[in-house]
Amino acid sequence: MREKRSVHAVLWPALAVLLVLAAVSPLAWAEAGPPVYGAGPAREPTAPPAPAAPEEGPVPAKEPVPAKEPVPSQPPVPALARFWPVGVRPAVVRGWDPPLTPYGRGHRGVDLAAAPGSPVRAVAAGRVTFAGRVAGKGVVSIELSGTELRTTYEPVRASVDKGDEVAAGEVVGTVEATGTHCPAGCLHWGLRRGEAYLDPLSLLPPALLRRAPSRLLPVLT
Repeated sequence: MREKRSVHAVLWPALAVLLVLAAVSPLAWAEAGPPVYGAGPAREPTAPPAPAAPEEGPVPAKEPVPAKEPVPSQPPVPALARFWPVGVRPAVVRGWDPPLTPYGRGHRGVDLAAAPGSPVRAVAAGRVTFAGRVAGKGVVSIELSGTELRTTYEPVRASVDKGDEVAAGEVVGTVEATGTHCPAGCLHWGLRRGEAYLDPLSLLPPALLRRAPSRLLPVLT
């Protein structure tokens, strides 16, 4: 009897410990998760590493924008005219008014008062580069000797041909009535250097530009 009591005294406490361990183990598994064999001690999860910032280097310099070249100015026009195209000192009906753009509105020459049939003269020596009709109007163009300038006259009935050499003051035609935009008739006189239109009056020296002084005529009774 004493042996049975001693056995029971040992078994009952051991059984109580086993029951306590059996109750505690599922809670521990639920909190920590199943063990991973061979993985070593558990580690706390870590955030993925942030991407490395690009290395700051020298900012490439922008290529300089080339500056627009200024439009070359026209050289001065030499005052080499020896005569007015018509008359002695004709009235300027409309002056030179260059357009702001190549195709803009303007007046690419001067209009000189001249009646139809008036003789038209070359203002300086040169060579006829054109003598014909353009848009129904007679046109004469003369390249001035020793220069890059050429003068134009319209509406003109030409008396010269292309290639003719003319002297200053030589008659090259007569003013036509057809095509004129002046009520009493006029001659359109133009001047060009290449594709640029210039003021033809700049060909005239001051002596030709000045009007003759007024003269007092005697009063006849």
